[in-house]
Amino acid sequence: MQSLIDHARSFADRVAADAEEFTRLADGQAPDVLFITCSDSRVVPAWFTGARPGELFELRTAGNIVPPYPAQGRPAGEAATIEYALRVLHVRDIVVCGHSHCGAVGAVVRGDDLSSVPAVRAWLEHTTRVERGTDDSPELAGAVQQHVLAQLDTLRGYPAVQEGLQDGSLTLHGWYYEVHTGTVRVHRPGTGAVFDRL
Repeated sequence: MQSLIDHARSFADRVAADAEEFTRLADGQAPDVLFITCSDSRVVPAWFTGARPGELFELRTAGNIVPPYPAQGRPAGEAATIEYALRVLHVRDIVVCGHSHCGAVGAVVRGDDLSSVPAVRAWLEHTTRVERGTDDSPELAGAVQQHVLAQLDTLRGYPAVQEGLQDGSLTLHGWYYEVHTGTVRVHRPGTGAVFDRL
């Protein structure tokens, strides 16, 4: 924690060296991309995309899960973030990015006992297309990639996403990030479940 505190303390001095960029950021944001990924601390989107502040609007959830659109009008932080990104910020692309060694997908694949973490267990019920025992590799590549495609399908059920897809103003992307190599693989529509290297 101390290194984070020290870095935060000196951050204003570094900002002063690039005051023009930070002044621009104070005027508002206009990201082109909503980047949905896992809360995992090893996954740092700006690190492997090279994004600068203001370029990515991020939604991070355990297991990069996109829950179904709330049917009863109950507020959900994920739905609010997606709706804001599309209807207010007018992002043109949404990336759902899974990653190797994913604890959430691994728990589902292995059938882990999650009784001590009931909120996690309930959250992981959104991983409907990940089946137990489908991937015994440490990286879980196949299971995570199937999971990414399932989250893209769930996104298509959001009204704002449907509108963007229908009018051609929005494109959806599935990515898979390898923590151990830094490689990013992308899903190309029409290739089934295949993820190719960027």
